[in-house]
Amino acid sequence: MRFLRRSTTDTAAEEPETTEAVDVAGKAYTPGKGKATPKRRDAEAKRRGPVAPPPTTMREAMKRNKELRKANPQTKEERRAATKARRDAMMRGDDSVLPARDRGPVKAYVRDLVDSRRNLLGLFMPLAIVVFLTLLVPLPQVQSYVTLLCTAMLLVMGIEGFVNGRKIVKLVRAKFPKETVSGRTIGMYAFVRASQIRPLRVPKPRLRPGDPIPN
Repeated sequence: MRFLRRSTTDTAAEEPETTEAVDVAGKAYTPGKGKATPKRRDAEAKRRGPVAPPPTTMREAMKRNKELRKANPQTKEERRAATKARRDAMMRGDDSVLPARDRGPVKAYVRDLVDSRRNLLGLFMPLAIVVFLTLLVPLPQVQSYVTLLCTAMLLVMGIEGFVNGRKIVKLVRAKFPKETVSGRTIGMYAFVRASQIRPLRVPKPRLRPGDPIPN
């Protein structure tokens, strides 16, 4: 029954070959880790831990704000300077700080088109203030006249916004033929921009009414 198992002599004779194979393998071959290398963002997320859910109450938000300030100690002047720098960059139209809806050359071109014109839509907010003040006047006749006037102006503003939106969409498509331009999105963006008071527009207008559009 000796043929069913290996003898001690045979095992000892084979040991040097095994050792030599391991040595050779150690010099010429590095065994794999057995798993894929994790991506950098996954490793950083794992190191930071799970993302906390957004605060549900004002008190919780204030508490989390306080904890963040403790973790990242900054003086009041430094925070104020950082906020001012971000605000200035946003007013200049820096894409790195602008919201997604305002980024890109297409939106910048739309803003220039709107800012280079005078629009009745710019009276929308002052008109709303006039309507509110009229409601405080205890004279039904005055309220009736003002309401009728405001309704007529709102109608004219709506027509003007629709016509200008169509013109701006055509100009944008001619300027950026390779871009996918949504007529509804661009038209609404131009409408909202035109309805804002000029000093309150963000980013700040680069052109005045009547200025030519830069190429």
